[in-house]
Amino acid sequence: MATNPFFTQGTRNEQLLYEDIVLEALKIYGQDVYYLPRTLINENKILAEDIPSQFGSAHKIEMYIENTEGFDGEGDLFTKFGVEIRDAATFIVSRRRWTSAVGRHDNLSNVRPFEGDLIYLPLTNKLFEIMHVEHEQPFYQLKDLPVFKLRCELFAYNDEDLDTGITDIDNIERDYAYRYSLTLDSASQGFEQGDIVTQTLASGVTMSGEVAAFSDSDNILHLVHIGADDGKYHEFATSRLLYGPDETEFGRAQSFALVTAITETNNISANEQNDEFDRADLDFLDFSESNPFGEPD
Repeated sequence: MATNPFFTQGTRNEQLLYEDIVLEALKIYGQDVYYLPRTLINENKILAEDIPSQFGSAHKIEMYIENTEGFDGEGDLFTKFGVEIRDAATFIVSRRRWTSAVGRHDNLSNVRPFEGDLIYLPLTNKLFEIMHVEHEQPFYQLKDLPVFKLRCELFAYNDEDLDTGITDIDNIERDYAYRYSLTLDSASQGFEQGDIVTQTLASGVTMSGEVAAFSDSDNILHLVHIGADDGKYHEFATSRLLYGPDETEFGRAQSFALVTAITETNNISANEQNDEFDRADLDFLDFSESNPFGEPD
């Protein structure tokens, strides 16, 4: 037998009213965050992962943090590799607001939030990665689903490309990306942050990198996101010219300089504490003994 036609679990007007109330509550109790859609650069079809992901935009939107007594997750862990922070959080966002603030600006993510996208929380200056998008909670209130629940974990930066235009976010890349430092003889013009510089090797391969910083006092150019046009591993070479972008049509002369020295810095491992733990264990174990794990002689 069909349900009673004189009773309904929700009409369109009721659904819109309910959604408006949810929107108002999110604007009152929520936090302003930045949503960073992920762009896949070179997806591994076998493992279904993409190490060199790019995040080229950031969209400001209000979200409610469901955690009321602190972040979820395993918290701070002391492991043999150092201290690991495994915070987790659940963000609630309105479907309507996400579509208007993010979906209509980003053609790759115009349906819903996707796993792998990032959320930057200015309140704690942290990036969270979306691990799962729950789209059926609350479960069909008034036959409608007005919100997404984004279950997130603290993001571990691994040389991803962050070019969002938000200084606090982009500085994460400049501080922690794997960096090449090129010493130049002298620069014809000053290199600027964000420039893409190139160098043609003797083999004909063209190297490229993004300028993270340029110190004109000692002519040291710091580059991140190094790559070659043939897709293989190569390194910049000394005694060859390095060129900046050609923007003569905009009134800016092309920069160039001769590379005299190259150093590499692995900033991704800067926070690891392996050496500290290795030195600290000497205070507990005396390996000069025949059996340092047993009773002392």
